[in-house]
Amino acid sequence: MTSPSSDSVRLVFIHPSDELYGADRILLDLHAALTPAEQNRAEFWLPSDVTHPARPLSAELGARGATVRHLDLPILRRAYRTPRGVAGLARRWVHTLRALRAARPAIVYLTTSAAYLCAPAARLAGASRVIGHKQEMWSKSDALVLGTFARACHRLITISSPVHDNLPPSLRRRAVMVLNATKAPVSYETLDGRTGPLTYTVASRWTTSKGHRTLLAAWDLADEPGHLVVLGGPPPSGDTVDVALLATQLRHPDSVTIVGEVSDIGPHLDASDIVVVPSDGPEPFGLVAIEAFARARPVIGSSAGGLADIITDTSDGWIFPPSHVEELAKIFDHLHRDDVYRAGRNARSSYEARFTIERYTAEWRDGVGL
Repeated sequence: MTSPSSDSVRLVFIHPSDELYGADRILLDLHAALTPAEQNRAEFWLPSDVTHPARPLSAELGARGATVRHLDLPILRRAYRTPRGVAGLARRWVHTLRALRAARPAIVYLTTSAAYLCAPAARLAGASRVIGHKQEMWSKSDALVLGTFARACHRLITISSPVHDNLPPSLRRRAVMVLNATKAPVSYETLDGRTGPLTYTVASRWTTSKGHRTLLAAWDLADEPGHLVVLGGPPPSGDTVDVALLATQLRHPDSVTIVGEVSDIGPHLDASDIVVVPSDGPEPFGLVAIEAFARARPVIGSSAGGLADIITDTSDGWIFPPSHVEELAKIFDHLHRDDVYRAGRNARSSYEARFTIERYTAEWRDGVGL
């Protein structure tokens, strides 16, 4: 779309990817949380250093009438932890400062920690409010670097109690926790009355922390638990796991279907009985878990990070220790249709009580000061 004139830009959202995973779908929720007038005065800046071939996020934003710009942004990536990478970040930082000065936004919203390097540039460009959305768990080394840039933010929005508590104490005073949410589907099918083997779905990037190795090892150990559908794919940069290859090495490879990346996971969630979020590392939140709840699908998740805040064990899903293959296999072996029916009904109730988009919009707008 054509960018509005600089005089009309009030909000700039700076986002580190052009994919359609958890943080990307949250950006779509942020766009929806704006009033029509605010949407007309907002721009969404996406990076040009790493591109997804299909650019699904910018396509979806464009379909919603949003103004999208691809710029050479200083996004913090592990690949840039070299002298040459740091020099490139410095060049991109200057470029972004100039772009912000030209746009003159009142509010600059940094949608993940990877965009926090832009916070000092936003302050220098005269933004009256710089907001940092913290959707990640920081390591000690991350906190040293990211915490420094986060101090240039006027306000931080955190997405779960583990993510909030993970902040350095000096930054918690400027942080507000707003649990993620998801829009209710127009319709969904209940699990009542379904028969046959259970169908499980996993949907995430194929990175080491997402637990695909643990999931497939447990699947192989279990006594023919049903059918597993795998969505997602490798990231454009960073560590990756060859999930498709691992699936061919199982005792029953025909029990796993590799679908790959999809633009809409809704139909796949509807087709499943249970959603699995097997993260080995601390999951900041686990958006796909509440997307499953919205469709009355229970979730099996590891107790790493925010998933333990979402799932009530044996009520709307089942929890297992992260990376614990035997415990996950035990859940697969002991589940029956009646358990899944009951948990599915409870999952929908949990969604309605805690994770609606209406609740999210009100809390987020209050936190940002809109």
